Order: sequence, then structure tokens, then C-alpha cells
Amino acid sequence: MPPKAKFSREEIVEAALTIIRKEGADALTARALGEKLHSSARPIFTVFRNMEEVQLEVLTAARALYREYVQRGLAETPAFKGVGTQYILFAVNEPKLFQLLFMTDHSQVPELSTVLPLIDESYEQILLSVQEGYGVDQITAEKLYRHLWIYSHGIAALCATGMCRFTGEEIGRMMTEVFVSLLKNRESLVQRKG
Repeated sequence: MPPKAKFSREEIVEAALTIIRKEGADALTARALGEKLHSSARPIFTVFRNMEEVQLEVLTAARALYREYVQRGLAETPAFKGVGTQYILFAVNEPKLFQLLFMTDHSQVPELSTVLPLIDESYEQILLSVQEGYGVDQITAEKLYRHLWIYSHGIAALCATGMCRFTGEEIGRMMTEVFVSLLKNRESLVQRKG
């Protein structure tokens, strides 16, 4: 009979998230996790097979938290601006989790046209918010989304790394200025490849 687990999966994942939030993904080790739980590392492995499994659960939990931000953004008016703002707020409020999800090396670098569906589970919902919110076709919506993501990712990366700080008003104004400019020039946006 296997030993009774001293900690639940949820307790272990929450402790791991706390470590990453404070010190970054590289700080998550079996020893650090055991110390956070005021235990040895041994009880962790009655619940998880190895640290890779813990890390996968932590990624899932971080994505779920990010998804909450996206849903808040989609509930705003206009929804697409809300999503961009929430993306940046996630970077401001959870810089280490933002870095874990959106600023880590990938074994295979995706093409620009495929990166958003790969990194964001809410891609289809966000794309639909652009189409419905602004009355544009799917191709135009994809290009607008891609351009605004690049811009908002730049702001978010600056915030997540402590390089720069912006007020909510500044973020809203910058996002609006860029979006309006792109929307005014959507004919050239659609004609360009990529």
C-alpha cells in the first residue's frame, strides 16, 4: 500500500506558484518546495512522480490564472482593448508568472502567424471579439490582433522585467492610439503579407 500523502496536489502546486511568484521559475526545486511546505522533499513525490510533473501542473495553474485576466478583458467594452489591458496587468501583477508563460525560450520558434494560437488558449475568443467589435473579416482581425499583441507584449515585458512603469491611463491611451492608427490603415494592413 502506497504511503498516505502528507500534502494534496493543490497544496504542492500553490506552494510552487508562491516560489515562482517570489523568486522566478529557476528557483523551483524539490528542496525549495519541501522547505516552503516545512517538510523534506520526500512527501512531494508521494503525490507527483518527479519535478517535471510538478512543473507541468504549475504551468497549468499559471495558465488558468492568466485565463481569468483574459475573461475579465473580454467582459469589458471594447473587449479587444480590455484583453490587451488585462494582458499588461497580468505582467504588472504577476511578473514572474508572465515571464514563465510568455518570456521563456522555446525549443522550436513558431512563425509569427502561428504564435498566438500556440501561446493563448483564448485565441479564438479574442479573435472573435475583434471581428464582432469592429466589423472586420477574419484576415483583418488576425492582423490587427497580431500587431496589437506585439505592441502590448512590448509594454508587458517592460513592466514584467521592471524596466518601465505605466499608469492605467497611459496604457489605455497608448493602446487606443495604436489600434486606431491600424484600423484607419486597414486596407494597407490586408494588402501586406504576414
